[in-house]
Amino acid sequence: MQKADLVVRNARITTLDPRRPFADALAVRDGLLLAVGDEADAMRHAGQGTQLVDARGRRLIPGLIDSHIHVIRGGLNYNLELRWDGLASLSDAMRLLREQVARTPAPQWVRVVGGFTEHQFAEKRLPTIDELNAVAPDTPVFLLHLYDRALLNGAALRAAGYTRDTPNPPGGEIVRDASGTPTGLLLARPNATLLYSALAKGPKLPYEYQRNSTRQFLRELHRLGLTSVIDAGGGFQNYPDDYRVIEDLRKDGQLTLRIAYNLFTQKPKEELADFLRWTGNARSGDGDDWYRLNGAGEMLVYSAADFEDFREPRPDAPSTMEAELEAVVRVLAARRWPWRLHATYDETIGRALDVFEKIDREIPLAGLPWFFDHAETVSDRNLERIARLGGGVAIQHRMAYQGEYFVERYGAAMARRTPPVKRMLELGVHVGAGTDATRVASYDPWTCLYWLTTGNTVGGTALYTEENRLDRTTALRLYTQANTWFSSEQGRKGQIVEGQFADFAILSDDYFAVPDAQIRRIVSVLTVVGGKVVYAEREFRDLDPPMPAAMPDWSPVNYGSRFAKDGDFAGANLSCSCARACAVHGHNHGARSRVPVADREANGFWGALGCSCWAF
Repeated sequence: MQKADLVVRNARITTLDPRRPFADALAVRDGLLLAVGDEADAMRHAGQGTQLVDARGRRLIPGLIDSHIHVIRGGLNYNLELRWDGLASLSDAMRLLREQVARTPAPQWVRVVGGFTEHQFAEKRLPTIDELNAVAPDTPVFLLHLYDRALLNGAALRAAGYTRDTPNPPGGEIVRDASGTPTGLLLARPNATLLYSALAKGPKLPYEYQRNSTRQFLRELHRLGLTSVIDAGGGFQNYPDDYRVIEDLRKDGQLTLRIAYNLFTQKPKEELADFLRWTGNARSGDGDDWYRLNGAGEMLVYSAADFEDFREPRPDAPSTMEAELEAVVRVLAARRWPWRLHATYDETIGRALDVFEKIDREIPLAGLPWFFDHAETVSDRNLERIARLGGGVAIQHRMAYQGEYFVERYGAAMARRTPPVKRMLELGVHVGAGTDATRVASYDPWTCLYWLTTGNTVGGTALYTEENRLDRTTALRLYTQANTWFSSEQGRKGQIVEGQFADFAILSDDYFAVPDAQIRRIVSVLTVVGGKVVYAEREFRDLDPPMPAAMPDWSPVNYGSRFAKDGDFAGANLSCSCARACAVHGHNHGARSRVPVADREANGFWGALGCSCWAF
């Protein structure tokens, strides 16, 4: 009889296994599920060294999987960013901003980088630039709202170097006053490159701080029940330079989230060269169960990019799109590299399918996973074409954040099937769910599950009728088992089944029993990846693995910044988690610039970053 490393008993387990949909207990050995069943089935594997966990009747589900998130880029910057995700009022958001300004040393910026919408606020608006200037007359403040606009206060405009002489970039607008002076409002028209480039002008964390920042972000994802993701690359995320941190965490045994990553080309007109080089040096699937190459995308060629700013008219891809896309996809198909392609609008999807069908006649795509990301306005005709080619669609809850803008431009009737999730499933298309976090939407999977099951935006607008809403089990399956197709890991995770990875979460509230509105309140109270506890709270807090405080010491993370859940207000009544005496300097980390120590010199390296204690 094999003895288990871990046994969880007294649970209400949703297995997503049709042969046994429910169970009471499970046993884990060597990172895999050894037994799933009733308590006797699991406890017979208990031995002297077995860790026993009483779930106290809580719901246990397979670990959540996000099939489209920018976790590698997000991790590098997480400690620098103040989160407005989940906040219910602008007044609360501005209070948190004011508090962060007070603790942020020069020349650092205060950044609120996406993950929220003005419609989530009771006030239904963004702050004005005058309000930002009043809160932060001297500290640069950068605020990114979805991918439609950024607000910079006067200090940020000066730090970024925007003047009357700064030209508008293609597809972007620097809004100016009557004298031609930039006001601080940057608009995507609809290209968001202006917004990315403005953000990139701010200070960056050094390597050790980026490692810490990534670990803090992974912990936040574990708090929400996530155990695996597929990273979709991203603008200004260069391979391999910006992957060093995540790769080193894996080498050092500190990677706690399973990551399959796609490679995203970075320079227009050099896309083919990128993919020739990458496919020549590596094979899709290279890596291990924790960190592995998943293929190409979501950007394959820049000419195929249609931006998702629903405040702006739909952009038309240039006439060069088909030829450029065909050149890249031929390489990927011939070398059996899976790919994903960003495509918001049906028009873009149809043109891309013309290319894929042409290639399929010469290089069969059967057995090669490929899929579209987003597909908000995809038609039935194009869904049928996707199904015939064996492709998929990875959907995200962008409409939960932008639904009001879509309705304003296209009308409520068109919004009812944007995206047509139920129709995708009816036609046999592979469908998986995710967030597209951290900028154009938040990383909270429960907001996505709420949107899928209720059809509501975070601002309260009802988008969908019953014809496009999912039941809770189907929605959960899209966030677990169904997502394994997108990383070619079917049968290895996504269910509570013997032999699969021991990745699961015990929930704060029963997803299948709570009222609709309370779905968004759910968090995990115990998250396990590979049989190891990676996050625990409440009655399981003694099992929570230790974590260093966020670096630098003034990071918003040390003051409670995270996705705000009801009854768990981010930033409220939370003291700095590192506010204790430093053995090196003899001061409290929470104290900031009033501490007279050498590494606080304004012009020195640590003067820019804060206390250096955590570097050692």
